[in-house]
Amino acid sequence: MSMTYDEFLRRKTITDIPTGFECGDLPSQLFEFQRDVVKWGCKRGRAALFEDCGLGKTPQQLAWADQVATRGPVLIVAPLCVGSQTMKEGEKFGIKTTPVTCDAEVVPGINITNYEKLHRFDLSKFEGVVLDESSILKSYDGATRNQIINGFARTKFKLACTATPALNDFMELGNHAEFLGVMSRTEMLATFFVHDGGETSKWRLKGHAESEFWKWLCSWAVNIRKPSDLGYDDGGFVLPELVTHEHAVDAKHNMDGFLFALPASSLEERRNARKSSLTERVAKAAEIANSDGEQWLIWCNLNSESEALTGAINGAIEIAGKHSDEYKELAMRRFIDGLQRVVVTKPSIAGFGLNLQHCSRMAFVGLSDSYEEYYQAVRRCWRFGQKNKVQAHIITSKLEGAVLANIHRKEADAQKLAAEMVNHMSKISAAVIHGQRRETIEYNPSKKMKFPKWLEAA
Repeated sequence: MSMTYDEFLRRKTITDIPTGFECGDLPSQLFEFQRDVVKWGCKRGRAALFEDCGLGKTPQQLAWADQVATRGPVLIVAPLCVGSQTMKEGEKFGIKTTPVTCDAEVVPGINITNYEKLHRFDLSKFEGVVLDESSILKSYDGATRNQIINGFARTKFKLACTATPALNDFMELGNHAEFLGVMSRTEMLATFFVHDGGETSKWRLKGHAESEFWKWLCSWAVNIRKPSDLGYDDGGFVLPELVTHEHAVDAKHNMDGFLFALPASSLEERRNARKSSLTERVAKAAEIANSDGEQWLIWCNLNSESEALTGAINGAIEIAGKHSDEYKELAMRRFIDGLQRVVVTKPSIAGFGLNLQHCSRMAFVGLSDSYEEYYQAVRRCWRFGQKNKVQAHIITSKLEGAVLANIHRKEADAQKLAAEMVNHMSKISAAVIHGQRRETIEYNPSKKMKFPKWLEAA
């Protein structure tokens, strides 16, 4: 069967056809933009919510899951300690969620578990799945990521939710697209990108494909920092002031192998600098946190820091990797309920997904080089819904070199990128969310095609 050239071009159009349904009644407590996003997500069937902290991803994912649950069982997968908050939020909206730890406990309706327990389930039995804080997938090893992508490959309805997708990390966007079944990561890279150099992570958008890439991304993901990005009124979604205090302490102990204290340059040297200044940094944190009776979140990265801080700060409790899941959830619940004044923990344990806007004071007793880890930890308290000015103290050693400057540089880059992303995506996303239209990306050829003489003659 022959085809015309116009028909050939139409076949080049990149289309991701919605696989969802028209949703029914939604909770009246949802804001207008949240309702429209949920309606869009239901119609899409497979979608991603890239929304800033405090915009209500939890009620949106619950409302979406509640709609899908009329068609079969749904599994929400969340970071540790976040599940109990999700269930409590569900109670406010009249949506029941059941905590499950293994396959035998799964019930009709909405089930919820954490990422660490996924291997206990037959993932093929679920009609729908929600990945809460889906950006943490890159923190897991390849086997876990593959388990999630492959395990839910045939799941009909999928929702991925995160506040901080690394939108300049095209591999991560590819993982989201592959999880949702929109396009494989390999296909995405081949379609929109060219490879720079020998490093597998160095990809850049093809010049002529940039606008098409953002249109394609908007067909399955919504990215907003505030409701007005989609043309809605911001209302009460205004962030309070964030005040950052930087403290650089003197280390009384030289780093191993050096006669004199020198600023660290390599990663190994920075680690040694952190170890050599542990006593001084802990003392500074204790001085600050013990100066008032307010609740505090104390972030650290080393076990030795965690133990020393817990012993030095009045009313502090430690949440560490050595503790059971049950202990971690109980301790965090006591902090949320105001029964515990201070929690000492690591961003890798409690830095993702938790809503801790009841607390407005935190301290970082040292920093890693991960900006996302720092950003997520800050946003546990500094989020929409926070009523007070947030005080964040960063305590480092003078020997740690450029680690703080590195975080500031990444922060500036991330803010610039986020602004560019909104400029690229807001008008497209607003049209999609408001209009609920079918999403296609047109193929517009820029060069006239020349046919060989023998083909023209035919």
